[in-house]
Amino acid sequence: MKFFPKRWGLVALGLGAALFFSACGGMRKTTVPLATSLDKTTCVRNADTLLVMLPGLYSTPDEFEREGFVRAVRDNRLAADVMLVDAHIGYYKDKKILERLAADVIAPARRQGYAHIWLVGISLGGFGSLLYAQTHPGELAGLVTIAPYLGERTLGTDIANAGGLAKWNGPLGDASAGTPRTPNETQLWQWLRGYVGFTQTGGARPPLYLGYGLDDRFVFSHRLLAGALPPARVFTTEGGHDWPEWRRLWQRMLPTLPLPGCPG
Repeated sequence: MKFFPKRWGLVALGLGAALFFSACGGMRKTTVPLATSLDKTTCVRNADTLLVMLPGLYSTPDEFEREGFVRAVRDNRLAADVMLVDAHIGYYKDKKILERLAADVIAPARRQGYAHIWLVGISLGGFGSLLYAQTHPGELAGLVTIAPYLGERTLGTDIANAGGLAKWNGPLGDASAGTPRTPNETQLWQWLRGYVGFTQTGGARPPLYLGYGLDDRFVFSHRLLAGALPPARVFTTEGGHDWPEWRRLWQRMLPTLPLPGCPG
């Protein structure tokens, strides 16, 4: 039986202002199930690998197509299907994002025969991807986070002052891989601390790939996480927090991912 946390640190994690401005512009309504669209590869009959793409705070799923993310998968001749998920800010505000991802995306994908599921998240979508991996150990084949939101700067400062994630001795909480924890920012960083020295490509803790712009507004936290990852899984580019940077990062990261190629 899965545990879906009753209390989130999300709104307190620096998204309060973003939620306020979203509300001013009209918060989008959530639906059950999550709206998704599937782009199937044509190079194999039934792909066993699925890339699930989660958008950022102000983005919509179709932007992954417009910005060339889906085309890049096809240009690299990867035998993987791509699912675009309308996981907008409303699901985070309602504290339903993990429940809906599990019920509407991951579980159906398993039933359809996908053995290897990757989450690809940008900004807020990167945050959601990490939370899902933290609270659902063993379910994912890999994580790609591009410019992920990682919480308030104050906690990052504490980690930096401790000498980095490897030396940070924040509250330990329940570190059991089989016991999901309330996903507030401190506990997310506790989980991320487990990536220090981690080089495996499977199991309860999926391989994590990180990409970010050197002038991104979240770069302070990105560098802290980068210090805990193998250098080959960290990618940077000039620029800030927008699609041109994210597109360049995806084009560089994609060929390095351990994904199946098309026959021939």
